Amino acid sequence: MIKPHYAQIWQTIQLIPQGKVAFYGQIADLAGLPGRARLVGKALGCVPESGWRGQAVPWYRVINAQGKISFPIGSEHFEKQRQLLQDEQVVIIGSKIKLKEFQWQPDLAELLFSLEF
Repeated sequence: MIKPHYAQIWQTIQLIPQGKVAFYGQIADLAGLPGRARLVGKALGCVPESGWRGQAVPWYRVINAQGKISFPIGSEHFEKQRQLLQDEQVVIIGSKIKLKEFQWQPDLAELLFSLEF
């Protein structure tokens, strides 16, 4: 069973374009769940293998508010997230991503037509 709000979070994350990142709190705000950044992390840990509504949920495009990958440096998850982001031409130095260059800044009008909640 899907917990409340997870679908909102997954749907919002699906809108992050290739080569861009968003932070947990930003996703929470855009999903209509201000202050629920930790819920975003929990939802990402529960994404069905098949994705949401037949589409992948690009979990690796979500980073922390300091512009860093949240997994411990050198861990398997860190390396996987770093590689997936680099495959999309996102530059990572250590564990940090330049938010000025790579942060997703969605057009709010576009979001209104894309999100179903």
